[in-house]
Amino acid sequence: MSISRREFLGTAAVAGLAAGPLAADSGNNTLPTRVLGKTGVRVSILAFGGGSRYLMYKEEDQALAAITRALDLGVTYIDSADDYGSGHLSEQRIGKAIKGRRNGIFLVSKVTPRSGDEAKRAMELSLKALDVDRLDLLHIHQLADEDDLAQVEAKGNVLDQLLKFRDQKMTRFIGITSHANPATLKTALERHDFDCTQMALNAGQVAMMNGTGGMVPNKAMKLSFETTALPVAVRKKMGVLGMKVFAQEALVGQATPQKLLYYTLSLPVTAAVVGMPKLEHIAENVRLAKTFQPLPAAEMQQLSGRLSARNKQALDRFFEHHVDA
Repeated sequence: MSISRREFLGTAAVAGLAAGPLAADSGNNTLPTRVLGKTGVRVSILAFGGGSRYLMYKEEDQALAAITRALDLGVTYIDSADDYGSGHLSEQRIGKAIKGRRNGIFLVSKVTPRSGDEAKRAMELSLKALDVDRLDLLHIHQLADEDDLAQVEAKGNVLDQLLKFRDQKMTRFIGITSHANPATLKTALERHDFDCTQMALNAGQVAMMNGTGGMVPNKAMKLSFETTALPVAVRKKMGVLGMKVFAQEALVGQATPQKLLYYTLSLPVTAAVVGMPKLEHIAENVRLAKTFQPLPAAEMQQLSGRLSARNKQALDRFFEHHVDA
């Protein structure tokens, strides 16, 4: 049985239904946490993104200080990928920053190659760069279209390799990410029992059935990760990570960072993965996460209606070919 987006938002805003209740103790450096779906692991609702925004720290000491600052402020989820910077640069920096404090960190990376042999080599290099013998979560990176999914699923290719990595205890959990094609991600989630998934979830890319000024003629605007792929992940109890919260800053100025972050966190996600290229961004996002309260469904509807009517088509085109590396 399908549900309307209004019903979905109402349920999500009340409960964060895929993620479980928020939890925090009284410590000043403790962020609220949620359970990462069927993994059963609790992580901070704010995750540190190690992609293009992290690579804006040009000097290594600044980059290491950023990770240290995030950890000191209570962030427990650190996200990277094999192609974030040449030579696994993001992973190398994260590996140096977490040395001696690996316990309590939920360490995540992504593998980009589709060939099984190339994925194996990329994983070996990621573990070396991060200076660890195991990841907590490894995603297939940046699922694109149906042809890409066919490569992912081909016998001996990257999906088979990830299953082997999990069996070999090189990663505890496996997942898949996408910011390009909600329908393809939906198909992948329906076909395979991933532990987790990460997708573009922001207030400016929501499927617009009516828009704010009547019917929207572009059929593509009836698809979004929130309305197409997210319900499948929720139904299958996957851990869900929201990314592109600010849409590469395209939405900043059209709504406050607080409302944009709270919109994503009010969906049934475990955490929002956010790139934070300045130390003050880390402190501010932590402050917002500590005071998070779910937005009412009516406010989410109004915010996404206004922002998506203005931005969705352009953002969909941008993220279809965007490489965050």
